[in-house]
Amino acid sequence: VQLQAFGGGLVQPGGSLRLSCAASGDSFSLNTFNTMGWYRQTPGKKRELVAAIGSGGSTDYADSVKGRFTISNDNAKKTVDLRMRRLKPEDTAVYYCNAGRMFGGGQLNYWGQGTQVTVSS
Repeated sequence: VQLQAFGGGLVQPGGSLRLSCAASGDSFSLNTFNTMGWYRQTPGKKRELVAAIGSGGSTDYADSVKGRFTISNDNAKKTVDLRMRRLKPEDTAVYYCNAGRMFGGGQLNYWGQGTQVTVSS
């Protein structure tokens, strides 16, 4: 499985960006995803959940982005988008696309290559 992320870049505080991610690979793995989402990481810190969406449509957001970010997906196309609004400097990070499925009694996670989001004037 490969996850290809698109979007990111430099934006001024208060601005908006959209991240997109497309999964490709063997159909069995793709069709058994139970979650897709976005994480972010800054130097010296742990990777943290930004937003995730389950295969049934349930969503989960970090408290810091609630009301500003919206996650959506297309189960048929195996894509996940993150619309980011009212961006703040503290949103600056490398954003990673994630997908997961059950495997061997646990959760197997796949990661994209990361895309830089910089919020600065």
